[in-house]
Amino acid sequence: MDAIEFTRNYTDHSTDRGFQFEFQCDRCGNGYKTAFQAWTMGTVSGALDAASSLFGGVFNQAANLSERARSAQWQQARDQAMVQAIQQVKPNFLQCPKCSSWVCKKNCWNQSRGLCKNCAPDLAVEISAQQSAQAVQQIQTSIGVDAEDAKMIGSVGNAKVQASCPNCHAPLASNAKFCPSCGYKLGDAGKFCSNCGSKLAPGASFCPECGTKQG
Repeated sequence: MDAIEFTRNYTDHSTDRGFQFEFQCDRCGNGYKTAFQAWTMGTVSGALDAASSLFGGVFNQAANLSERARSAQWQQARDQAMVQAIQQVKPNFLQCPKCSSWVCKKNCWNQSRGLCKNCAPDLAVEISAQQSAQAVQQIQTSIGVDAEDAKMIGSVGNAKVQASCPNCHAPLASNAKFCPSCGYKLGDAGKFCSNCGSKLAPGASFCPECGTKQG
């Protein structure tokens, strides 16, 4: 058998009864666990172990020989199971060419940039998070403000940038036209100002909040 390629982001849950492996994303910690694959020799050797504890003597010597044979066979079977597990889960992960981390394609890969989201964050998500943080900060300091300031705070709080699918809430690329998870047409959710993120009326050429001309 050729050398087995492996990474640090896995856990081996194998026992003398069978084999199971768990692979985690280096960024979010989520991942995939393979189904438990029973090892048929495990049942036979377990019976021999139980018999040796009862009868001892010659039968105990036979059990010791079986244990040594089982050790080699178990290791070979485990290696084969690990190769199969890697092949099974590898399509769900990508290795970032910049930081070399293995990340899940579902949540932690920036498809448009070809990098993990640690190296190339989703700009729509970052903008939305920054706007929310700014709105909260202004609300916390808004006690006693006049009506004009309150109106300004409200406009910031209502500014939104579409960072996730409005139908299934899956993460979206900044230029996505359809949700990659459920196929929802993102244009149906409306358009937003490229400067302040305010929602635009259909066909609007200028933002009603900041006046920025829309492309």
